[in-house]
Amino acid sequence: MNKIEELIEQLCPNGVVFKDIETLINNKSVSTITPPRKLTKNFYQTIGAIPIIDQGQDFIIGYTDNEEVIIDKGLYVIFGDHTEVFKYVDFPFAQGADGIKIIKTNPSVIVSKFLYYALNSYYIKTGKYTRHFSFLKKTFIPIPPLAIQQEIVSILDKFTTLAVNLKDELQARTRQYEYYRNELFNFEGKEAQWETMGEIGTFIRGRRFVKDDITTEGVPCIHYGEMYTHYKIWAKKAKSFLEPTLAAKLRVAHPGDVVIVAAGETIEDIGNGVAWLGESDIVIHDACFTYSHSLNPKYVSYYLQTNLFRSQIKKYISSGKISSINAPGLSKARIPIPPMEEQERIVGILDKFNTLVNDISVGLPAEIQARRNQYEYYRGKLLDFKSISNG
Repeated sequence: MNKIEELIEQLCPNGVVFKDIETLINNKSVSTITPPRKLTKNFYQTIGAIPIIDQGQDFIIGYTDNEEVIIDKGLYVIFGDHTEVFKYVDFPFAQGADGIKIIKTNPSVIVSKFLYYALNSYYIKTGKYTRHFSFLKKTFIPIPPLAIQQEIVSILDKFTTLAVNLKDELQARTRQYEYYRNELFNFEGKEAQWETMGEIGTFIRGRRFVKDDITTEGVPCIHYGEMYTHYKIWAKKAKSFLEPTLAAKLRVAHPGDVVIVAAGETIEDIGNGVAWLGESDIVIHDACFTYSHSLNPKYVSYYLQTNLFRSQIKKYISSGKISSINAPGLSKARIPIPPMEEQERIVGILDKFNTLVNDISVGLPAEIQARRNQYEYYRGKLLDFKSISNG
């Protein structure tokens, strides 16, 4: 019998009372507080003494030095009224913009962090962008004795710490990956020929098709939006397909070509590529180019992510609501061409880093997901109490 089971046996063998948040507010077990003032986005700073908390996914959205807006240190559960995001805050902060509820507990009834974990488990998200506090108030949560609440918090905190440590490691590995990627393409003093991409290959723009044209089977295709949401360095299988009659009118990338995205909402979006390593041709969208060449395809794809390449194409990108680059602009970018053996060595090194930081099946992201699943499983088990009437 573990410690929680022993405490339940001693303190609440018949079950615990479940109460909705509205009842807890009415009986003063829970309260909401109003900040001195809310900060709009134009007052957010990138550095400052006071963190700014809003309802977005990012835990801290910015900083301020304005002490007039500070909310004193306490133990708070933050609820995003529109986004349904929960945050636990135990330090002084400022409220950013609108749309959050700042919840405080009566510590003689509810441990603040227990409330945070319980709401994450019992609140059912609607997924709609509307006000949700009325839904939150109807949420029932268990109210076990304080000793049990504290033990549950202690266990779940350990899972959270493990996940945070993994995320920190992932960020460090990602920075290391980016450093080595840039360094491996620095051929100063090494054997490498430099050519423009236009001199050693050809760019062909795809032809237009729309999302409604996409089917679940047929001829494989790449829509430019998928270059941001689905494809990474290389691919052997397509996510989407087109009817053969339509596909016959469009343009394709051949196996070994690199598909390069040529349009996006920001300059940073432009120029990313995916090496197509499938067994057959693949149709490409008109916001993409296929680049045919005689290099290692993944070598080219990795090069497209380097600071060196991106700094070269930046001046050829036309910015606006949608930023874009044309074939002449891409053609002017210079690329180092070492012997094929060296290209393969570089690809081998970067493949290992890429797997570690991006592969959701075997790398750090997979381990983070496994920890998240484990945390959610145990959170559900630990908060699964037998209910008794309010008496």
